[in-house]
Amino acid sequence: MPKRILQGTVVSDKNDKTVVVLVERRFTHPLFKKTVRRSKKYKAHDENNQFKVGDRVAIQESAPISKDKNWVVVANDAAAAS
Repeated sequence: MPKRILQGTVVSDKNDKTVVVLVERRFTHPLFKKTVRRSKKYKAHDENNQFKVGDRVAIQESAPISKDKNWVVVANDAAAAS
Protein backbone atom coordinates (compact mmCIF):
# COMPACT_ATOMS: atom_id res chain seq x y z
CA MET A 1 0.00 0.00 0.00
CA PRO A 2 1.49 3.39 -0.95
CA LYS A 3 2.41 5.82 1.79
CA ARG A 4 0.52 9.09 1.95
CA ILE A 5 2.36 12.29 1.08
CA LEU A 6 1.05 15.63 2.35
CA GLN A 7 2.25 19.18 1.76
CA GLY A 8 2.32 21.87 4.39
CA THR A 9 4.19 24.69 6.09
CA VAL A 10 6.67 24.33 8.94
CA VAL A 11 5.29 26.21 11.96
CA SER A 12 7.83 25.09 14.59
CA ASP A 13 11.40 23.80 14.53
CA LYS A 14 12.23 24.09 18.23
CA ASN A 15 12.51 20.35 18.88
CA ASP A 16 15.65 18.44 17.95
CA LYS A 17 15.24 16.46 14.69
CA THR A 18 11.52 17.32 14.62
CA VAL A 19 9.44 19.91 12.80
CA VAL A 20 5.75 20.67 13.22
CA VAL A 21 4.02 20.93 9.85
CA LEU A 22 0.63 22.61 9.36
CA VAL A 23 -1.32 20.84 6.60
CA GLU A 24 -4.43 22.56 5.27
CA ARG A 25 -7.19 20.83 3.34
CA ARG A 26 -10.05 22.47 1.49
CA PHE A 27 -13.38 20.91 0.64
CA THR A 28 -16.91 21.92 -0.26
CA HIS A 29 -19.38 21.75 2.61
CA PRO A 30 -22.02 19.12 1.76
CA LEU A 31 -25.02 21.23 2.83
CA PHE A 32 -23.95 24.86 2.39
CA LYS A 33 -21.83 24.31 -0.76
CA LYS A 34 -19.22 26.69 0.57
CA THR A 35 -15.47 26.00 0.50
CA VAL A 36 -14.26 25.18 4.01
CA ARG A 37 -10.66 25.15 5.21
CA ARG A 38 -9.53 22.66 7.84
CA SER A 39 -5.99 22.39 9.14
CA LYS A 40 -4.06 19.89 11.21
CA LYS A 41 -0.55 19.85 12.65
CA TYR A 42 1.76 16.87 12.19
CA LYS A 43 5.11 16.23 13.87
CA ALA A 44 7.62 15.08 11.27
CA HIS A 45 11.16 13.72 11.53
CA ASP A 46 13.86 16.08 10.21
CA GLU A 47 17.15 14.18 10.64
CA ASN A 48 19.54 17.08 9.89
CA ASN A 49 17.48 19.97 11.32
CA GLN A 50 17.58 21.57 7.87
CA PHE A 51 14.02 22.94 7.66
CA LYS A 52 13.06 26.25 9.28
CA VAL A 53 9.79 28.01 10.13
CA GLY A 54 7.94 29.10 7.00
CA ASP A 55 9.39 26.45 4.67
CA ARG A 56 6.95 24.57 2.41
CA VAL A 57 7.67 20.86 2.78
CA ALA A 58 6.29 17.46 1.78
CA ILE A 59 5.90 14.83 4.50
CA GLN A 60 5.45 11.08 4.09
CA GLU A 61 3.93 8.46 6.37
CA SER A 62 6.36 6.18 8.16
CA ALA A 63 6.57 3.66 10.95
CA PRO A 64 6.27 5.28 14.40
CA ILE A 65 9.44 7.12 15.35
CA SER A 66 8.20 8.30 18.75
CA LYS A 67 4.92 8.52 20.65
CA ASP A 68 3.37 11.08 18.30
CA LYS A 69 5.78 11.25 15.35
CA ASN A 70 4.75 9.05 12.40
CA TRP A 71 5.84 11.28 9.50
CA VAL A 72 9.17 12.04 7.77
CA VAL A 73 10.04 15.17 5.81
CA VAL A 74 10.89 13.99 2.28
CA ALA A 75 11.36 17.18 0.27
CA ASN A 76 11.29 20.93 0.24
CA ASP A 77 8.50 22.05 -2.14
CA ALA A 78 10.64 24.92 -3.47
CA ALA A 79 13.46 22.52 -4.35
CA ALA A 80 11.05 20.07 -5.96
CA ALA A 81 9.48 22.81 -8.09
CA SER A 82 12.76 23.96 -9.64
